[in-house]
Amino acid sequence: MTRERLAWLVSIILLAILAFQLPGTLGQRDDEYSWVRTIVEIHRQILESYVDPVNDAQLKQKAIEGMLGALDDPYTVYIPPDHQAEFDKELGGTFSGVGISLRDIGGRMVVLTPIEGGPADQAGIDAGDVIVKVDGKSIAKMPIDDVVKLVSGPVGSPVTLTIDRGGKLMDFTLHRQQIVLPTVYGYARNSDQSWEYFVSQNPKIAYLRVTQFDENTFDEMKRVLTGADGHGGLMSQGMQGLIMDLRFNPGGQLQQAIKVVNLFIKDGVIVSTHGQHSPEEVDRAGAQATTLPYFPMIVLVNDHSASAAEIVAGSLKDNDRALVEGQRTFGKGSVQRVIQLGQDDGTLKMTVAHWYLPSGRLVSRKKDSTDWGVEPQIIVPVDENGERAIDELMERQEAIRYHPSTMPATQPTTAPTDPQFQQALTTMVGLVILEANKHAAATQAIELPATRP
Repeated sequence: MTRERLAWLVSIILLAILAFQLPGTLGQRDDEYSWVRTIVEIHRQILESYVDPVNDAQLKQKAIEGMLGALDDPYTVYIPPDHQAEFDKELGGTFSGVGISLRDIGGRMVVLTPIEGGPADQAGIDAGDVIVKVDGKSIAKMPIDDVVKLVSGPVGSPVTLTIDRGGKLMDFTLHRQQIVLPTVYGYARNSDQSWEYFVSQNPKIAYLRVTQFDENTFDEMKRVLTGADGHGGLMSQGMQGLIMDLRFNPGGQLQQAIKVVNLFIKDGVIVSTHGQHSPEEVDRAGAQATTLPYFPMIVLVNDHSASAAEIVAGSLKDNDRALVEGQRTFGKGSVQRVIQLGQDDGTLKMTVAHWYLPSGRLVSRKKDSTDWGVEPQIIVPVDENGERAIDELMERQEAIRYHPSTMPATQPTTAPTDPQFQQALTTMVGLVILEANKHAAATQAIELPATRP
């Protein structure tokens, strides 16, 4: 008996056992077994008769991709075992490395910023530094993904980066750590690299940018707003209005989005979910949650705001808690279940339900959709070039120890502008004035703050 036929027989036996363990009627199990048997037979015929050698692992991967592709849902995906570590990193917001954000600019690996508190930050690596070697090995013309793999590694292990800083080569030997990515940012860095959250002092308007919703986002936001460890938050510093920036936010964990909304509303529906095999679930603002006192609020979104970011923006809008400005959001409102398929078999991330805003609006954009996502009350259109400029401005604001003189010559020489932020700031000044007048609490003239980029 050939090795291929033996493998086929074993597969058939295992599938038969599996079929009788599946839930449902005997007829359903028989249908499922018949369907799987066809796949197994095709696989056997390819192994035994196909003209050229085949990669069995690739056959499996393509068979899975073909099945999932028929669902017309780009968010239901299979994660093979060799991509599990990267998937876990994205899911949890942590990874093992030296804590740097990189970009390939003109073929050079430029440090956009060290991550606050990470090994690179503590060692003094700056935004604008260019990595030229990793452990003595030149990375010239190396794809950025390969560079990231070289720099990453087990916690505690050393790695030496050779940095070009304005023509001067410097070696930094760092020890990798578990890196926790921050998700709540301010507007700009102070001289001590801490965040400046206020974009106007009179009136006192704060700005928070949320980059994604991971397991730490709610705690980070609450700490910034209310303070911790004896340090006062923005509320105790006299904040009169808040701009929450969710542009370019791809989403994340639904429960974190729900907890963030709970910070700002006392009652009402936050989001509901249901699907063909998932009964409707309605999440409401909880009486036990900590709700902040009222203040005017604007949420900035664009066509890259997705998933949990859309829930936060849409719920605050539908509950009349915040104005939404910018562009219509992406339209990704999927409840997904992460299913471990077995030891060394990979992971299935599958859509099991859709999200609906308090108004009943479906967040997800389908092929024939005309309405999806969150539609801002105040639309500020920006084209692709404008979005790139805004993204670049955010990178500059995020950067630790940013030195324009060290950046590659391919960087734009003119400062980018952000018309969506400017509109939000102008609108917020008006909201604060109205709120102050409504409560007869204005004790001095409120001036429009100076224009900022």
